Amino acid sequence: MVDFYYEKGADGLTILGMMGEAPKLTQAESIDVTKRTLARSKDKPVVVGVSAPGLAAISELTKAAMDLGAAGVMVAPPSSLKTDDQIITYYRNVVETIGADVPLVLQDFPLSTGVQISTKTLGVIFEAHPSIVMLKHEDWPGLQKISDLRDAEAKGRRRTSILCGNAGVFLTEEMQRGADGAMTGFAIPR
Repeated sequence: MVDFYYEKGADGLTILGMMGEAPKLTQAESIDVTKRTLARSKDKPVVVGVSAPGLAAISELTKAAMDLGAAGVMVAPPSSLKTDDQIITYYRNVVETIGADVPLVLQDFPLSTGVQISTKTLGVIFEAHPSIVMLKHEDWPGLQKISDLRDAEAKGRRRTSILCGNAGVFLTEEMQRGADGAMTGFAIPR
């Protein structure tokens, strides 16, 4: 399957995200999937989803993935976060736990997590943590959020890559707003 994606033109992969079996795997199984995918990916970047209910599990899987050669990790917020301050504090704790040298993808998928992250809150998080290098934008459709983030960058905020999910349903519109491409959560390369 990994070979198939690359043969179809994928630039890299994200594994162990929210739409697959990752939440049902043990840490050992997640590490095995990571190891096998990285072995097939050769020089292509692989981002490993490490979302978990606790920071210890995130830390353990992050260390294993990075030691194996992952390009970075992806973390979605737990559904218990309700306020901007809680969200900001959570990502500060994640960065402190995994290390500021680990490239991090912030997964914004409110339809699944129930966590609404405003553009303002994303800006605070991005400014505070340069290791957050990408937003996986899966707000539905959230087009204004992409425009607002790109406008803030035009005014001086550092650039953060934006890749979109949701099976590419709004990809044309998202690209017009400034997204960099797709990182779909379905088993079809786009």
